[in-house]
Amino acid sequence: MIRERAYPVEPWHVRETRLDMDVLAQSESVFALSNGHVGLRGNLDEGEPHGLPGTYLNSFYELRPLPYAEAGFGFPESGQTIVNVTNGKLIRLLVDDEPLDVRYGELIAHERILDLRAGTLHRELHWRSPAGREVKVRSTRLVSFTQRAIAAINYEVEAVDGPLRLIVQSELVANETLPAQSKDPRVAAVLESPLLAEEELTTDDGGLLIHRTKVSGLRVAAAMDHDVQAPARTTIESEGYEDWVRTTTACVLEPGQTLRVVKYLAYGWSSRRSLPALRDQVNAALAGAKLDGWEGLRREQREYLDEFWDAADVVVEGDPEVQQAVRFGLFHVLQAGARAERRPIPAKGLTGTGYDGHAFWDTEMFVLPVLTYTHPAAVRDALHWRHRTLPYAREHARTLNLEGADFPWRTIEGPESSGYWPAGTAAFHVTAGIADALRRYVLVTGDVELEREIGLELLVETARLWRSLGHHDRRGKFHIDGVTGPDEYTAVKNDNIYTNLMAQRNLLTAADAVMRHRDEALRLGVTDEEAASWRDAAVDMHIPYDEELGVHQQVEGFTRLQEWDFAHTPAEKYPLLLHYPYFDLYRKQVVKQADLVLAMHWRGDAFTPEQKLRNFLYYERRTVRDSSLSACTQAVLAAEVGHPELAHSYLREAALMDLHDLSENTRNGVHMAALAGAWIALVAGFGGLRDHDGTLSFSPRLSSRLSRLEFSLQWRDMRLRVDVRPHQVTYALRHGDPDDVLELRHHGEKVRVTCDEPVTVPVPPLEVSGPAPEQAPGRSPLLRLPEHEP
Repeated sequence: MIRERAYPVEPWHVRETRLDMDVLAQSESVFALSNGHVGLRGNLDEGEPHGLPGTYLNSFYELRPLPYAEAGFGFPESGQTIVNVTNGKLIRLLVDDEPLDVRYGELIAHERILDLRAGTLHRELHWRSPAGREVKVRSTRLVSFTQRAIAAINYEVEAVDGPLRLIVQSELVANETLPAQSKDPRVAAVLESPLLAEEELTTDDGGLLIHRTKVSGLRVAAAMDHDVQAPARTTIESEGYEDWVRTTTACVLEPGQTLRVVKYLAYGWSSRRSLPALRDQVNAALAGAKLDGWEGLRREQREYLDEFWDAADVVVEGDPEVQQAVRFGLFHVLQAGARAERRPIPAKGLTGTGYDGHAFWDTEMFVLPVLTYTHPAAVRDALHWRHRTLPYAREHARTLNLEGADFPWRTIEGPESSGYWPAGTAAFHVTAGIADALRRYVLVTGDVELEREIGLELLVETARLWRSLGHHDRRGKFHIDGVTGPDEYTAVKNDNIYTNLMAQRNLLTAADAVMRHRDEALRLGVTDEEAASWRDAAVDMHIPYDEELGVHQQVEGFTRLQEWDFAHTPAEKYPLLLHYPYFDLYRKQVVKQADLVLAMHWRGDAFTPEQKLRNFLYYERRTVRDSSLSACTQAVLAAEVGHPELAHSYLREAALMDLHDLSENTRNGVHMAALAGAWIALVAGFGGLRDHDGTLSFSPRLSSRLSRLEFSLQWRDMRLRVDVRPHQVTYALRHGDPDDVLELRHHGEKVRVTCDEPVTVPVPPLEVSGPAPEQAPGRSPLLRLPEHEP
């Protein structure tokens, strides 16, 4: 785990002031750079030591066998695993004849800074070699948001204590040796040297490697070029072999002199493009990058991020750690989706190999809501990716004897990649999440053209799934049986409330869209009778409720299950799934992650305030948060039902998930949903943002430790700025036409906002009744705000 305060608290930087080998892999994830197409882990420039080397391209994968103790009909036969592609980050330095390696000699000083406004990772070190020679090294790297194939590194070496002979070796290396990533020997075999060499080229200033995967047949090209500036005579030469290319720069520096090497990297991959075409593609990308030069790339990066932060920044006063963390989270969420361009947004982004690089339902229910209000172009692309995978979803539904489309639990290219059928087969709620992401995107942007172009087909096919999956009973109630909701500790049950309510909205959204696009609907074969059957199913949807306890049941019969023995479950036995059989978990009242509570967030219109409070209190005592997805949702509902201090504690847990490595697995990549969850906890929790009925609604109220919360949202062509103080809130429009008017609701009351006239309204006093929420023994929020802090 990363210790408390491992990174000094700064509003716009994540700074590492010393190199800690014990958490090297975790810091590599924290300092990863990406643009959604190319991802570079924050490995040291010289490559060693490392926790997990990593260079990734979105959707570049290898096929692998899925292990089963016993096979079954409909089980997927193979999965997809993200591949560590050609490493272009490597820049090795020899001081006289000593390789710079921080494990040897003396590391006098070392600092790395992730600059959230500049979009760069900067490193400075002062090193004394075993022979006593000193150098200072400064490197800055970026992955370009404006030129999606490009990464670049500015590498400077200064002689400190006398004339030095310096050798800089800049490399492209394929098939790096990696730490073991799987206990399954078949999977390990697939990931060991997964790339077959096809072409190697060298030039005076760089080179190129082209490889393809052994099974999936994907082709990848990586190329590098250099600009070198030195005050003395310098030699540059390149050499290459099938798995590596090296450009070597040699010179002699006097004390105070600096050698500067700018390394330009270009990446491309394709399943269809020929080798010459891919070679030309990366060479053209390199030419464009060198045309702009290092300073041009930095300027473009800053301008891109200035525009993003103007639309997306969140200001938090009263908790500096959360201020830093929410910006860190927004930066990583942007990196994951900015240039994904009709490819998935994985659960780890492009920061590590966690979950094999797969995208889950996390994308639509955590990441896309944030991007919809802050960077909607990325959401449009993500929805296009889901539409592109529609044939796989249809095929999966047919395999299950269902109509419509059933989207996978986890995937890269579209086929189901989960070998665990209670999740991979029974987690149908993924499909409703996709429909809801589409609904929200169209609502917020007004992009009816996308709805017509791809959205209607997605809505129709998902509605057809629900209509065929569910059934009416003899009393006329509509049930969806044998499903797994978000809580994976309550699997393959009947009438999961989250699934039923999200399916209900899916059915109604599809029926409404059919009315708006009658001609397109007819081409999809939708009849009036079919659309009416969707409405009937939605109206008749069964919502389990325990009349005796006065709470909703997460699934039918949940409240009659045996209680989990929390009192005799020691802390070291969490997460439960690693220490107890699923058989035991499935039949007890124990909740891995917010499920019914999540339903009360995204379908809050289906519950009364009184029901929300009673439900929250009941499930709070049974939720163990063995998932990083849970804390942000618990923060949102804690704030809504009148417990802002508890909400603040859950906010901190979500926001600091990776900066403090709370789940002890940040080494495998950052938790993209938890990082998005920091924004959700602040904006939907303390800001009270909801969009249930097509109208922006806010119920802002701060915790006692927050003195201000300010955030921006994009709505159509306008930007709404919301400035929340303890006793009042100001709504202001920016970037709209002078005649633009936005009607919203503030604590249920209508508010009219124009560009000329911000509106300030009071925050009503908090009315709290009933007992304080209690957690299961030992499962209180992990990071409460220390009492002595301001």
